[in-house]
Amino acid sequence: MWEAPARPEWVQAVNAGGILPISEVAELPFTRDGLLAEARANLGLDAPVGGGVADFGLGRPDGDDFLEPLAVLLPALEEEAELTVIGRWITRRFLLRFLEVRLQLTRLLRDDPGVRDEEIVAPLFVTGAPRTGTTILHAMLAQDPASRVPEGWELLRPVPPPSPDPARYAADARIPLADRELRLPGQVAGELDAIHVYRGRMHKECVSSMSFSFRSEEFTARYRVPSYVDYLQHCDVTPAYETHKLVLQVLQRGWPATSERGPVRWVLKSPIHLHWLPELLGVYPDASLAITHRDPLTVLASVTSLVATLRWAHSDHVDFADIGAYHEALYLSDLDGLVDRVDDTLPEDRTHHVHYAEFVHDQVGQIAGLYGALGWELPDATERAMHEYLASRPKDKHGVHEYSFADLRLDPGAERAKFARYRSRFAVPEETIR
Repeated sequence: MWEAPARPEWVQAVNAGGILPISEVAELPFTRDGLLAEARANLGLDAPVGGGVADFGLGRPDGDDFLEPLAVLLPALEEEAELTVIGRWITRRFLLRFLEVRLQLTRLLRDDPGVRDEEIVAPLFVTGAPRTGTTILHAMLAQDPASRVPEGWELLRPVPPPSPDPARYAADARIPLADRELRLPGQVAGELDAIHVYRGRMHKECVSSMSFSFRSEEFTARYRVPSYVDYLQHCDVTPAYETHKLVLQVLQRGWPATSERGPVRWVLKSPIHLHWLPELLGVYPDASLAITHRDPLTVLASVTSLVATLRWAHSDHVDFADIGAYHEALYLSDLDGLVDRVDDTLPEDRTHHVHYAEFVHDQVGQIAGLYGALGWELPDATERAMHEYLASRPKDKHGVHEYSFADLRLDPGAERAKFARYRSRFAVPEETIR
């Protein structure tokens, strides 16, 4: 049976109401107008003349589209998420950052409208179900100097555009700011680093850039918010991908368009793209896809452990089996959908499949196969850099990730049958479940 990790004493004290400044902030309600006003105040800005939310609108006449998901999310956080004191405090900071960056993006576009002229050419998206090797594959691709892989701090706080000068880039004051935010859930939950490490200078999932639209799985991962889940599963996520592209345009502004080996290419990563491949390709029609595959039963147990621990940072009420049931339905839909789309919707010449079982035995060899399929050059120096990266990141460096399929309270035989179509289509080997 899954057990929530022990929280540090300081977290227990905060949740008991013993830390007054945090408690006072935690008592503030999550109201739209209150959060918008606080975001403006944090940046020293006044509301626009005549009211409205044009200053959050990303320079577009329809820029108030973020209000719709926000109107669903905020009541869900109040009424469904059952947040602790520190959970409410973290969440308020979380929401305010998104709003503050929207303000910054809007002002940047007003002052430098050429940002939207930046061309994002033929990006590569690494995707697949969670815990299938997407993180290590993405990190290894980042060792190629011909690729641009965004770091955590860039995705959390993209404005102003980071400097292309290496010394100025490394000294950016936003790095420690983002690092503190990314490390905080692990410091609260107790054991998150053993499952997934989050840091400001690490390469990060690009889902964070979609969160500025408030259409994002960052919220469903952190919180039990069923009404928002229902909204997210039925809403148009194109605005999220348009915001995603805008963030890349900002990060690219002022950077060289080419490397010594040709045009600089963006390499992005997130399992969430598996849900919305048609929308992704609608915004990035020349994108390439690297899709990872692994036994879904292992995926379900591992990702549920991650999400349960992440939610434990925000709430005392974490139902492991409930989270597992959600993921089972979500990834059954996604993986069956992938079977349906792979031949009809996805670009055959720009889609490459990577099997976890083969990747763990020969990471660089599998990447060489990916490069060959996409027509990319893989110089010897880049191969060496990838091998060196692997050697510097031993398995279980931050602790052992313990999880069990039995904690999901699902029947293994029944689940094998449900995912049989996916496993057969992509020749995914069965793993021994823990």
